[in-house]
This record gives sequence, structure tokens and C-alpha cells, in this order.
Amino acid sequence: MEQRLSLITLGVADVARSRRFYEALGWRASGASQADVAFFQLGGIALSLWGRAELARDAQLPESSGWGGVALAHNARSRAEVDALLEEAGTAGARILKPARDTFWGGYVGYFADPDGHLWEVAWNPHFPLDADGSLRLPG
Repeated sequence: MEQRLSLITLGVADVARSRRFYEALGWRASGASQADVAFFQLGGIALSLWGRAELARDAQLPESSGWGGVALAHNARSRAEVDALLEEAGTAGARILKPARDTFWGGYVGYFADPDGHLWEVAWNPHFPLDADGSLRLPG
């Protein structure tokens, strides 16, 4: 697994309210943003705001997990790399929460938790290309 971070996702109570807050700080949402998710380019990584309940469901976290509402993401360059990274994480001691599968938006995603329960998403997203150095570039 390359030593890099692609996205930080904050599970929020109200995406529109949170988006307005970050925009009031002077941040500009990417054109990839929609009503239920907002993206902000932060140098070579991105911040996403997504409904907390939706993020927990997507990661298949039980309601009683005590999860703090934040997910870190490592974007891969291919579907095969997602599978390999999840296997590598499992071998290293991660708990695989959701094996990789196709998404409704055309990507391929799985989740694991590190030994302290921190949530990681491993994703291949054909809409968010990676630069040669692994930096993520949002469209728009």
C-alpha cells in the first residue's frame, strides 16, 4: 500500500449545512459535489462531506460500533489494486468490514478497520484520477 491519503470523509448530520459552513470559510466545492455529498480539493487530497448514517451503512458498521464519524480513504489505480490492498490490510491485522464491490456510481470500494478501529475506505474511482505521485484531482 502506497504511503498516502486520498480523501478524508466526514460523516455529517446535514450535508447542505456543512457545505455552507466550509464555503463560508472561503473553500470552494468541486463540481463533483451533489446534494448528498460535497467535495473540496485540499492540495493533493480531498475532503468529502457525506451523511453520517449513509457512510456507516456503506461501510457496514453496526450502529453500536462507537465509530467517530470519520473515514480515511486510499484511492487505488485499478479494481485489482483495491482487492490486493484489502488483502494486504487483512494480512497486516485489519478487520475487513466490507469486501470490495461495485458501486452505483461506477467505482469499486471496500472498507477495513485498523487495529484501533479507525475506518479506511479503499476505492477505485474512475471519476477521480490520480496523478503519477498519487495525488487526487477532483473534476470541475
